[in-house]
Amino acid sequence: MRVKTGYVRKRKHKKVLNLTKGYRMTKNRLYKVAHEALLHAGQYAFIGRKLRKRDFKKLWIQRINAAARQHGLTYSKLIPLLKESKINLNRKILAHFAAKEPEVFQTIIDKVKNQS
Repeated sequence: MRVKTGYVRKRKHKKVLNLTKGYRMTKNRLYKVAHEALLHAGQYAFIGRKLRKRDFKKLWIQRINAAARQHGLTYSKLIPLLKESKINLNRKILAHFAAKEPEVFQTIIDKVKNQS
């Protein structure tokens, strides 16, 4: 006896076509093309999640460096001084202080300069 796919294939195709809504040309209409596009989109999303972390770290370093230069230091000199004076703040927090709360950043710089 022959086995027919019945509604299983229909459900599978419908799921893929729903996920590819908004894709251009036949990538949202034809199952084979849509499935391929969906696989690639997943790969791009995976890679993008890794790149986002890298991009944010670069941004934080730039902000810290800009703020540190206003106080007569550079990023490359500031980080070892922070470690030496046992101030354990990550780059995200330092960048936040540098951009949004300059008086807090100023006190951190002063503590670091007094320690060295």
